[in-house]
Amino acid sequence: MKNLSGKVAVITGGASGIGLAMATKFADEGMKLALVDVEEGALDQAGRRFEEAGVEVLGQRLDVSDAQSMDRLADRVLDHFGAVHVVCNNAGVGSGGLMWELTTEDWEFSLRPNLWGVIHGIRVFGRHLVAQDEGHIVNTASMAGVVSMPGMGPYNVTKHGVVTLSETLHHELTGLGSQVGVSVLCPGHVNTRIWESERNRPEELSNTSMDYSPEDSDGTSEMYRKQLEVGMSADDVAARVHAAILDGTFYIHTHTNHRKAVKERMQAIMDGDDPAMPEEGHEVFAK
Repeated sequence: MKNLSGKVAVITGGASGIGLAMATKFADEGMKLALVDVEEGALDQAGRRFEEAGVEVLGQRLDVSDAQSMDRLADRVLDHFGAVHVVCNNAGVGSGGLMWELTTEDWEFSLRPNLWGVIHGIRVFGRHLVAQDEGHIVNTASMAGVVSMPGMGPYNVTKHGVVTLSETLHHELTGLGSQVGVSVLCPGHVNTRIWESERNRPEELSNTSMDYSPEDSDGTSEMYRKQLEVGMSADDVAARVHAAILDGTFYIHTHTNHRKAVKERMQAIMDGDDPAMPEEGHEVFAK
């Protein structure tokens, strides 16, 4: 896609963090917005801000892992705008812990939005993009989708899933000769509230072994929080997403210094060696 003005963007997790930054960048480019989020207060606030700026915006509070809700979302967006052009499957949560200590609910908390949300976004909007032979899908993964950090099992699994989901979608669209583009966003540390994801944990998944308070037993969560606070701004990430849509870039990297870890992982796979520990992974077990 070369011109986004007047086009329609759907952004899940669009009321805060990277999602809100992408929405802001798209609005600056003259796009119309469909914002989706599970946090009603933040969604309302974001919607008012865009409306006051003269942006046509449709807000929808829903759980992206709910299939029927996502079906209805697609219907509502198409009824309201008549089309959709950019779909950013961005909603997600942070999660972690030692895998033998995690509960089933801990895994579900991550799998539902991080993986099923992306699956549903592709399922309900992909067919419309293919039919009009125009558009772009951006799936938010993470550097945790291309390397395996210790202490982040559920998050790693979902983000690796998003990467392979995106690669497969790319191959299928290319084989079809479609003009629909795909990108997978693999950011490193970004200054967002993702490590406060427990604020959106469903009540039915309250059985957890996780502790994200600053006083957690080994200090790992506090370490991650501090890393995020000095991370890249969400606005910078959004600018890279915008550029990738315009030039058709598939892998969107934000932190070039992390490529060494990806290369080492791939080399270990090729050589049949044990997995290489990412440099930051040593910090997790250094206590």
